[in-house]
Amino acid sequence: MANVITVTALNRYVKSLLESDAVLTDLAIRGEIQNFIHHRSGHFYFSLKDENCSVKAVMFRSNASRLSFEPENGMRVVVRCRISLYERDGAFQIYVDELFPDGIGAAQMAFEQLKAKLEKEGLFSAAAKKKLPSFPQWIGLVTSKSGAALHDILSVASRRWPNAQFLLAHAGVQGREAEDELVRALHLLELDGRSDVIIIARGGGSREDLWVFNGETLARAVYACKIPVVSAVGHEIDYTILDFVADLRAATPTAAAELVLPDRQALSVQLDEICEKIRVALLRRRKMWYTEYNELLCHPAFSRVRRNLEGKQRELALTGDRLSDQAHRLLHARQDALAQAAALLDSLSPYKTLSRGYCIARQGKKTIRSGEELTAGDQLELLFLDARAICRVEELKKRRFSDEEKTEF
Repeated sequence: MANVITVTALNRYVKSLLESDAVLTDLAIRGEIQNFIHHRSGHFYFSLKDENCSVKAVMFRSNASRLSFEPENGMRVVVRCRISLYERDGAFQIYVDELFPDGIGAAQMAFEQLKAKLEKEGLFSAAAKKKLPSFPQWIGLVTSKSGAALHDILSVASRRWPNAQFLLAHAGVQGREAEDELVRALHLLELDGRSDVIIIARGGGSREDLWVFNGETLARAVYACKIPVVSAVGHEIDYTILDFVADLRAATPTAAAELVLPDRQALSVQLDEICEKIRVALLRRRKMWYTEYNELLCHPAFSRVRRNLEGKQRELALTGDRLSDQAHRLLHARQDALAQAAALLDSLSPYKTLSRGYCIARQGKKTIRSGEELTAGDQLELLFLDARAICRVEELKKRRFSDEEKTEF
């Protein structure tokens, strides 16, 4: 008789068999989505069916959040998955790691879904577009360091505006990890802060090659970037979500460089033209002013003003002459008065008296004016013009000067 086991043991055993099968741990299955549910937890629940059969599927939030489109009922897809059993219900189901639209029609549907969603949120609005600087000094580049896009941009820059400086943030431009790398490179340039404008560039490729530029994460990062962003992806006929959300779309990396960088040769021609226009305008204005000046000179009112001015000038000249004469006379009078005062001061100078052979008698700081101020034994200081003498009074004799002696003084 067979061994008796529990339902739990059965389900657990079947689950272990499924998960141990190498074929069932990594499958790619094509089918059509039915009964799709986007759970509030972020998980996707749906059935995958073909013409004859269906199988339940679940895609957990960690994987579902990386999708650039919203799956819908009836959409044909290819899923990468593993097979297992939901142990509690004994439900056989697939666990989806990646989900891709099957065929160009479904891919276009996913593109249109995301485009409509972002447009509705205003990410493509013209009002949100930032203006590019006319003369950028630093240009940030988000592209592959080994791609042709980098070479094309630098080649154009060397020809049009050699003074431009570039900051390269390397990122993959194709493959599963490329979108995260592009977003990270964009954030690095924004954090650096030197870039005046940022170009996200890649050369041509197939539609599948360019699919990374349709990512929602990249679109939102570009929209949130404070620095103007130029999309330079693919050829002229290729449009991506990045083209719609960027501040400016260029058909190719070469076109992006030409749009971002001024042309020094064209600017030189414009500058020459402006200088010539200024020169012609100045000549025209000078001629006009000269004509107006001559007309004013011939106008009767100007003639009257000129005659009045000439009369005032003559009056001013006569007044100036009178003031000059008065100033000279006053100056001569003051000079004569000063000479007389100097002569009088010189005649009263004690040095004048000393020069005639007299001396001044002093006792300390006191000048002796009369013999009555002295007594025998006093010490005197006699001041001559060229010397001084210290003397002592031996005897004091009073006398009166005769009229003849007085005359000598």
